[in-house]
Amino acid sequence: MTPVWITGLGAISALGAGADTLADALQAGRSGITAQPGSEAHALKPFAAGVVTEALAAGMPPAQRNLYDRHGLLALEAAAEAWAQAGLPAAAPDPERAAIAWGTGLGGSISMETSYTQMFTARPPRIHPYTVVRVMANSAASHLAMRHQLRAAQLAISNACASSAQAIGEALWLLRNGRADLALVGGSESMLHVGSALGWQAMGVMAPLDADAPAQSCRPFDDGRKGLVLGEGAAALVLETEAHARARGATPLAVLAGYGHSVDAVHLSRPDAAGQARAMTAALRDAGLAAADIGYVNAHGTATEVGDAVEAESIAAVFGERAVAVSATKALHGHLIGAGGALELVATVQALRRGLLPPSAHVRSSALAAQVDLVTGEARPAAARAAMSNSFAFGGSNVALVVRLT
Repeated sequence: MTPVWITGLGAISALGAGADTLADALQAGRSGITAQPGSEAHALKPFAAGVVTEALAAGMPPAQRNLYDRHGLLALEAAAEAWAQAGLPAAAPDPERAAIAWGTGLGGSISMETSYTQMFTARPPRIHPYTVVRVMANSAASHLAMRHQLRAAQLAISNACASSAQAIGEALWLLRNGRADLALVGGSESMLHVGSALGWQAMGVMAPLDADAPAQSCRPFDDGRKGLVLGEGAAALVLETEAHARARGATPLAVLAGYGHSVDAVHLSRPDAAGQARAMTAALRDAGLAAADIGYVNAHGTATEVGDAVEAESIAAVFGERAVAVSATKALHGHLIGAGGALELVATVQALRRGLLPPSAHVRSSALAAQVDLVTGEARPAAARAAMSNSFAFGGSNVALVVRLT
């Protein structure tokens, strides 16, 4: 089987810009979650969210910037960092052998809401002429393909919260199958707008704002967990076949070793432990590893009452009770929906490389700790050689990715 190396990492989230900044914050337990005002006019309650505060594409000409939704601009930031770390020229050296695989759950939703607002409030309606190309699901992937001349294949995955994780996994198989030698992969998401927040609040899965400690509104695996907090951002990785990377003298950061994907086919929003276990088992099989070889699991861990309990059950079923270190980082950066899998894979790679497992923040007490070995408090030193990152989506799609050190 063709080994696939990770040669570049990039990230931008509420924790700041940069893959190292992400890892630093997660290890320190520093939260990027802040209070958002809501909207009295729309009956939107104040809520907690992970907002990116960095300026995006500040030097881009306005005419070019007009082509992008915010999630596309976030994609550019993360991809630029990963591409630079991989030591690649601006354009892929062999465009016909370079691919793009990108995930987003509802990319372009800001532009879509803006268009509807203009349609119902402006007289006559004045819809932005680039609305269609801003909101299409392959918008970010297309921009990245043009920027780096990635012509071998374009995969644009929109599979709810598993989107970017699935994009990464499908790109792994694409490289193994000889369709390309290099792939830029990841995901981006930005849905911190009124319509989106109203939808999540109406569903009853968004955590209420903790007025005393907004940064602690999201508590995965804690007994007092009350729901997720939304976040925005992007993450990117450069994948290369080992032969291609060696030929150009690239340095491996880690090996993307395994990908498992399953579908619950049970319920639109209620997760299924058996389905999750199938994805994790498939990823281990694909990587040629045993459960005992995994030293850390970055859990999907959204902080919903049912979701965390089901995931604890599925992890225990695959690895054994309290047999592997587990933490969830969404408490600090928020739930990036379609981009979450990519950001959390970057965090997982960083944890392996640094030998420090990030803690699950804000856990005061946890009955689920009887099933899984939760990393709480401070970052835990560990000599893990392989790790898994889980992404479980509404619609019943489950993705597990396995990475290992070289």
